[in-house]
Amino acid sequence: MHSEAVTSSRAALRRDRSPEHAAPSRFIPHVQGLRAIAVLFVVLYHFWPGRLSGGYVGVDVFFVISGFLITSHLARELVSTGTVKLGQFWARRARRLLPASLLVLLFCALVAASPYLTPTSALPAEVKEIIASTFYVENWYLAVNSADYLAHSGDPTTVQHYWSLSLEEQFYVLWPLIMLLAAWVAVKRLRGDRLKAAAVAIGIVSVASFIFCVVFTLTNPAPAYFVTFGRMWQFGVGALIALVPLLRVRNAVLSFILGWGGVLALLYTAFRFDGQTPFPGYMALVPTLGAAAVIAASNDDRWWYPTRILAVRPMRFTGDISYSLYLWHWPLIIIAPSVPFWGLTIYHRVALLGLCFVLAWLTKRFVEDPVRSWKVLTSRPPRVSLWAALVAMVIVGGTAAGAWAVNASAYQQGIQAIQDLREDPPSCFGAGAVLDPACAGEEADGILPAPGFAGVDRPTDEQCFIQLNDSRPVSCEFGSDAADAPRVALIGDSHAYQLLSTFKDMAEREGWHLTTYFKGACPWSTTPLSTPGSFGAACADWRTGVADKLADSEFDVVFTAAISNTPYSSAGFESVHDAAVAGYQEAWATMTERGIPVVTVVDNPVWETDPNKCLRTRDQAECSGPRADLLVEEDPLREAAASADGVTLLDFTDVFCDDDTCYPVVGGADVYRDQDHLTVTFVDTLAPYYTAALKEAMSGRR
Repeated sequence: MHSEAVTSSRAALRRDRSPEHAAPSRFIPHVQGLRAIAVLFVVLYHFWPGRLSGGYVGVDVFFVISGFLITSHLARELVSTGTVKLGQFWARRARRLLPASLLVLLFCALVAASPYLTPTSALPAEVKEIIASTFYVENWYLAVNSADYLAHSGDPTTVQHYWSLSLEEQFYVLWPLIMLLAAWVAVKRLRGDRLKAAAVAIGIVSVASFIFCVVFTLTNPAPAYFVTFGRMWQFGVGALIALVPLLRVRNAVLSFILGWGGVLALLYTAFRFDGQTPFPGYMALVPTLGAAAVIAASNDDRWWYPTRILAVRPMRFTGDISYSLYLWHWPLIIIAPSVPFWGLTIYHRVALLGLCFVLAWLTKRFVEDPVRSWKVLTSRPPRVSLWAALVAMVIVGGTAAGAWAVNASAYQQGIQAIQDLREDPPSCFGAGAVLDPACAGEEADGILPAPGFAGVDRPTDEQCFIQLNDSRPVSCEFGSDAADAPRVALIGDSHAYQLLSTFKDMAEREGWHLTTYFKGACPWSTTPLSTPGSFGAACADWRTGVADKLADSEFDVVFTAAISNTPYSSAGFESVHDAAVAGYQEAWATMTERGIPVVTVVDNPVWETDPNKCLRTRDQAECSGPRADLLVEEDPLREAAASADGVTLLDFTDVFCDDDTCYPVVGGADVYRDQDHLTVTFVDTLAPYYTAALKEAMSGRR
């Protein structure tokens, strides 16, 4: 994402290909155009993910560009001096990248300190990620936590996009060391050409990295997206174009085909890839080789060649500001819904996109360019720049920590308020305000829990929830241990797990024994998921394990829930809906055929963004949403239960919505802790109705 200076001429493109000139000059204006494509892919994907479902591949394009430009620079220095002055190289990188990066991080740290823009419940994660981004380890922070479905069920932080910048900074540290080592081996041991040795070393690293990427994506795709070594091969592809002259195509016809073929490959991935594409893995070859093809196409003799089209002024301008544009766009997208009087209409999004461009240009003009040439840094040894960078990073990290210090007391008070609310809820609160006839006409004051704390109002006992790539059929036991205690099972995905705290209390109150089986994004069904790779396989294995456990257990009733838009495979059925219905019924039949009743519930509405963002700054009436957009009317659970024997269906749709509108607050209770999961506080208000349904189902069996 970094704007390396591109100053070249056609004469530079035709330089002698002798070994001393094997490393190219700072050439190709159309690389800036390619950079523009990359940043526009990412930005438009984040603004309109449904329109550009594969726009995330723009990051992969950046990696190839960085590999090409940085390797070109290092190769020139190796040829001219026989070495690489690491201190100078790293100091230049620091002066080039840190000013804009730390400016945006400082902005995010100040935003984190504001309870109006950042929910207090999200502050711990926000501060941790700002500090991780400041010291360029955000990709590893996300890799460690990415397999945790619960950690990412809500909205991301304002700095999550720094994962790619962190990975690039690690590349800037490792790459010159690899090239120096290869050059040393070539001269001292093999008495060979430095650049050839560097090309061989990078080729070996790239092949090993690609194999690791493919295998790790298949076995553990969530962290595979972020880890450094799984992405090194993409930098290596760009590096090999810089080091191997034959890969830079000057032939007019081949250059034309290669360049436009690369552009078409990038457009294909941007529009055809989506969240279900196994990525990075082998599928990352398409955008990576597409970007490499565009860079390698070096002929610009005709105006219709991609080298000329991509070098037009608007493309070069966007490429020039691409680094700052990438930095600014994501925090603004995250913050905008919390800004008073700011909506989410198409007009607001377009205006926000325009603001991103303005901020990017201002940052490039008044921060990036001036600091890079500050004499106070450039006229002194490289260690001065590096020490100054470290001091600036400590200041930004300290500011983020200060945001936590200022709000830590409020955070603890909010947690305590939620605990007090659970112990002593007000009357006619939550679902009871709608379902209890005695509450007719009652109107609640305020919102509980407060919108800034709803995100932490979630079940505990996370050890009972199996993460995405885990297939172990882990069970947890709660409630009475009496031999004659009624036995209740609670099974499903995160929409079943959101009921856990309430069901635990029910079990203790009623003298039941509760057994649970939960796995993220994996409902209790027999229909395979359409999700490719290891996750779909892990879900299938988990279901098999749970089925074996259930077959050896005796229950009085089984309760299950699932999100309504689970991505099922439609293989063998006319539609995904039919496949989902059949899968639920087949799974339930393993219980009902043994005389064990099953109780299920229609799924709650799913919002585009966390409604608490709106509730923090607007009236409740302004934060409602159209029923048609938020609720899956043809929930497959509803149809499966309607035509299955021994299954009871609970439908609380009228609690969440009226005929036209769904609400984020019901009877004074804050319904959601993120865009689709319910707060424990609200689920507790449904406890009497869950209890009655389970008792009735058990009485029918006995």
